[in-house]
Parts: sequence; C-alpha cells; structure tokens
Amino acid sequence: MKKGIHPDYHLVVFRDPGAGFAFLTRSTITSGKTIEWEDGTTYPVVDVDVSSASHPFYTGRSRVLDTAGRVERFNQRYGRS
Repeated sequence: MKKGIHPDYHLVVFRDPGAGFAFLTRSTITSGKTIEWEDGTTYPVVDVDVSSASHPFYTGRSRVLDTAGRVERFNQRYGRS
C-alpha cells in the first residue's frame, strides 16, 4: 500500500445506548468521545441508533405480515373466487 494516502485505521467502540450493547472493532471513523473498555484501555466511542441487539430482525421481535389473509380479503372485496 502507498504511504500517506489511507485514513487511520484504528480500534473503535460502537455502542447502542438503547440496548446497552457495545462492541470493539477496527474502523476509520473518528469521535471526540472516549470510553474505557473492559481491558482497561481507552478507545474512541461512536453511538449508533440500531445494532444487532436492538434491530427487530435480529432480536426476533419483527412483525410477520398475514399475506394469506390479505390475499383472501382482496379476492373477497374485488369479486375473485
């Protein structure tokens, strides 16, 4: 890789405050806030609105649409039998 053309790639904590979930990973994103991680080291922290701990798809709290009922209602309403 060429020197001096790539952004700084460092450890960052991504935190979902609503779910109380955080994970440490590498990223090029920067932040003015910091947090002390479990290993005692201080890392920049980025707050996110949705993570795998709060997203309905990953938590199993997603709504399942009743597509069969919708099709039946459509057919009843518009005269298909």
